[in-house]
Amino acid sequence: MKPVVPAGFLSRLEDLIWGGHGVSLSVWQARGMRVVRTLLLLVRDLVDGQLTLRAMSLVYTTLLSIVPLLALSFSVLKAFGVHNQIQPMLLNFLEPLGEKGGEIASNITAFIQNMNVGVLGALGLALLLYTAISLMQKIEESLNYIWHIQQPRRFADRFSRYLSVLMVGPILVFAALGMTATVMNIETVRGLLAIDMLGWLVQTISRLAPYLLVIAAFTFIYMFIPNARVRFGPALIGGIAGGITWQTAGWGFAAFVATSNQYAAIYSSLAILVLFMIWLYLSWLILLFGASVAFYTQHPEYLYASAGEPRLSNRMRERLALSIMSLVAGRFLAGEKTPSLIELTRLLGMPRHVLQTALDALERQKLLLQSADEPPLYVPARDPSQISVAQVLATVRIAGEERFFSPAGLPAPQVVDETLERMQMALEASVDGITLRELAARRTEAPPPEQVLPGVAADNDEALTATARDAGG
Repeated sequence: MKPVVPAGFLSRLEDLIWGGHGVSLSVWQARGMRVVRTLLLLVRDLVDGQLTLRAMSLVYTTLLSIVPLLALSFSVLKAFGVHNQIQPMLLNFLEPLGEKGGEIASNITAFIQNMNVGVLGALGLALLLYTAISLMQKIEESLNYIWHIQQPRRFADRFSRYLSVLMVGPILVFAALGMTATVMNIETVRGLLAIDMLGWLVQTISRLAPYLLVIAAFTFIYMFIPNARVRFGPALIGGIAGGITWQTAGWGFAAFVATSNQYAAIYSSLAILVLFMIWLYLSWLILLFGASVAFYTQHPEYLYASAGEPRLSNRMRERLALSIMSLVAGRFLAGEKTPSLIELTRLLGMPRHVLQTALDALERQKLLLQSADEPPLYVPARDPSQISVAQVLATVRIAGEERFFSPAGLPAPQVVDETLERMQMALEASVDGITLRELAARRTEAPPPEQVLPGVAADNDEALTATARDAGG
């Protein structure tokens, strides 16, 4: 007989994980609950299909750009005499494919060596650069999606970053490997390795080296590619999760390839390409999975149960707008550094895109301005004594009407218009004469938002300190 789980138990469990109202948790319990939330959301993101779609898109772009991409790196490495190391690096990446991986690596290397840049011409060289850079652009778009960043970098900034990764990156990798080999061949180092304890330690590190290299590569990508300020700690956690998953998936895929003779029977000579595409897909999916881990680690305010972007109620929009204006005006009047978007996210415990919607509405009505700092700081657009609470409330109430529908375009009975007018008059009368200066003067430090678990607030404080330090504040 199939066991039946009481509905009340599931409801209490869901409230404990996602609500936590009235539940007192220690710091360690709260952090454990945060890990549970993160795992559930990672599974939800994978099931939702957006990560898998972007991984498939990256596979297609990789197939188009892998030869031009490696050709650029090959041309740079050839000047340093280490171009022969490209094939061993490809073999290491394609190791889960077994013997078929060696065949693919040989074919790709042959394509690169046969490519003659001199006969391409200016247009051909430009297409070669664009094809190579398109992969980097697609990676940035995918990581920006995970980090909820809608605005990409400026073209000049992207171009310089991409070329530095494509040309300087391989040099640094092979230089590090060469320095390691040189140090290991020094006679003094060999003598130290003869000591049992040191020799065992070096052997252990050499076994962990593949994990460490992949973790370092993933961490670098998570910090360098997204158009966001990614802290080292969350990037490292995402790199560890992605690196360990990638190495483990490599072992599992190698076992799968060893027992996949039916693929050769079905696809014949295309079996190599099919397996190569599957491994590329898994690799990109794992990279995006690690990026999601880094994102949720740095932004616990996104740990909410509902799928998709949250939609605020009218009450929440009004509360959020007044909280933002109160924080900004309070610091402005005190002569302190006003908050940036990143700091407001930490202080209010709200997702970035939710805050951005309210901030955009306040900017459009000339209640807030952005400074020229990096990152930009929000300051009152005029004297806080000239901004009323009623103006702030009206701003969030009419937000969106200029783009979509307006009350004038919605026919309503006269009794409805009269009722709404009385409500508006009552609201204005209740806050009549209260300015932003008075609101900021009465402001007291608010407790952490309810949706942030106990213990997460402490992490947010640490994150805020690190953010302020990075920004120079």
